[in-house]
Amino acid sequence: MTTGFWPLLLQAFATFAMTGLIWFVQVVHYPLFRAVGAPGYAAYQDEHMRLTTLVVGPLMLLEAATALWLVYDRPGFVPPALAWTGVALLAVIWLSTALLSVPRHEALRHRFDAPAHAALVATNWIRTAAWTARSFLLLLALRAALR
Repeated sequence: MTTGFWPLLLQAFATFAMTGLIWFVQVVHYPLFRAVGAPGYAAYQDEHMRLTTLVVGPLMLLEAATALWLVYDRPGFVPPALAWTGVALLAVIWLSTALLSVPRHEALRHRFDAPAHAALVATNWIRTAAWTARSFLLLLALRAALR
């Protein structure tokens, strides 16, 4: 295996982990926010934000670093369009996180707010779709690498 395989493998690990996590969050975790109840909601939201950051922060940083690595030191088995599309999808994910998800979590930080919650669930589909697309791209890259 070439040295370019290892960044690809690390990126696949991070992306596949984030794809599974985002689907769980989208289908199970975010919808359950409305069931927490008013008395403990603020503490729940604070813990959710703190603990989620501990899990997703390192994975997102690893994913971004390896995606950029594969663009700038791309092995021959990874087509340029695949590498750049992966980076573009990461940009969508990071921008969506910063501009859509984080503000809605902040709106939910002190109390449950039904419109903010509905917007969080609806806009999170952007990240869910982008991470799913990244997973398919990485499966194609892994297939090419193993040939």
